[in-house]
Amino acid sequence: MHFLDQAKIFIRSGAGGPGAVSFRREKFIEYGGPDGGDGGKGGDIVFEAVPGLNTLIDFRYTQHFRAPRGKGGAGSNMTGAGGRDLIIKVPVGTQILADDEDRTLLADFTEEGQRLHFLKGGDGGRGNASYKSSTNRAPRQHGTGWPGEEMWVWLRLKLLADVGLVGLPNAGKSTFINAVTNAQAKVGAYAFTTLRPQLGVVSHRGREFVVADIPGLIEGAAEGAGIGDRFLGHVERCQVLLHLVDANDEDVATSYRVVRDELDAYGEGLHDKPVVLALNKTDTLDEELTAALSAELAAESGLPVLPISAAGEVGIEPVLDALLERLREDRAFDDDGPAESIEWSPL
Repeated sequence: MHFLDQAKIFIRSGAGGPGAVSFRREKFIEYGGPDGGDGGKGGDIVFEAVPGLNTLIDFRYTQHFRAPRGKGGAGSNMTGAGGRDLIIKVPVGTQILADDEDRTLLADFTEEGQRLHFLKGGDGGRGNASYKSSTNRAPRQHGTGWPGEEMWVWLRLKLLADVGLVGLPNAGKSTFINAVTNAQAKVGAYAFTTLRPQLGVVSHRGREFVVADIPGLIEGAAEGAGIGDRFLGHVERCQVLLHLVDANDEDVATSYRVVRDELDAYGEGLHDKPVVLALNKTDTLDEELTAALSAELAAESGLPVLPISAAGEVGIEPVLDALLERLREDRAFDDDGPAESIEWSPL
């Protein structure tokens, strides 16, 4: 399945149905009169977050969504049927943004089953019976129905994960997520092996948490260099970042600083997230060099450094323990389960 994390769509709620012009004529009934019913209400545009989706690829091929209009009224004061609501199903983590210069946030779906009536259908037009008065006994006017609402919006998907993997290209992030989860990320001895985010579920010490791997970051990523900047939004909602540094880099301190500078430049709270720092690919070094590089990296970052080999699955346990500890500190887990959910109401 192809991964798509943003799409532009057109949505329109249904127009109201027209009111009827009708007059009552029945045998043996002395007084007739207008009996045209009102039109039905148009269908709403409803967004719903559903499980089982992790991409917006369906919106690449279907970009226009129009709810049906209401039916017209009829004689005998019969109101027309309302148009059915059009339910647009999106993955959990989808945001709806206005099609303006600032991409204003209109809605955010963070829970399964969350539903939002986004555009209201137009009201039905009045039938001629509602225009009857003491001075207008036989009205022939009627309402045509109110139009629906329409707009272009952007859908943007931010994956919901507990831990976000960051690092330079070829730092071993895909190898790590393959080692600790059920993901099957592509691994290669070249930069930008990962072209789209990957999700995996870690089971450790009776707990489960979700890890997201995004394409590697390079210098200037916050300004659009490379491809990692486009996917940084997928780690905005992570509670903890796992920063991997390749032990074979020429200067591990510089490698660390490049990624940290890009996270700072991107903003959106990434700089303030708890970080677990690991020196990867230490299976290619001896113990003395590993200790020296770890000390250099610790001096640059001010953080404890965990030496690991994702390929050899060495040192993985301490990293997972550190991640669990950070998640507990961030109240991602408690005795009663996940953190309290957010309740959303229609705009």
